[in-house]
Amino acid sequence: MLPAVNPDGSESEITLSKLTAQGKSVILYFYPAAMTPGCTTEACDFRDNMARLSTLGYTVLGVSKDPVAKLQKFRERDHLSFPLLSDPDLTVHKLYAAYGEKKLYGKTHVGVLRSTFAIDANGTIELARYNVRAKGHVESLLKKLA
Repeated sequence: MLPAVNPDGSESEITLSKLTAQGKSVILYFYPAAMTPGCTTEACDFRDNMARLSTLGYTVLGVSKDPVAKLQKFRERDHLSFPLLSDPDLTVHKLYAAYGEKKLYGKTHVGVLRSTFAIDANGTIELARYNVRAKGHVESLLKKLA
């Protein structure tokens, strides 16, 4: 269960099991930091494709290590239309292997791996993508899920 900022600005706690119990399929995506250029591009791409993802039966959840207050600002600034979840201790990131070693400018670092998972209504991961690019990722995802 993670604290979440909802599209209407309210705060709640969201669990994947509650969503799948309601028969919903979920796109769960992990991003490094709210309000950075790449993460903004990716979030806005999901926002702009919500109708297409919804038609395929998916609910989108964005997860970062950012505190709820920063997620509120991100949601407001970019008019994000899906819940943003806060995982400051990286528990869920690590469960999905979305945190670990990565190369940045030729050097190895440890951090959040930009990752996306399509999870069906039974809770089964249908698709897992790691180290995705922020730009064009949602279009690629839609082609794969269609």
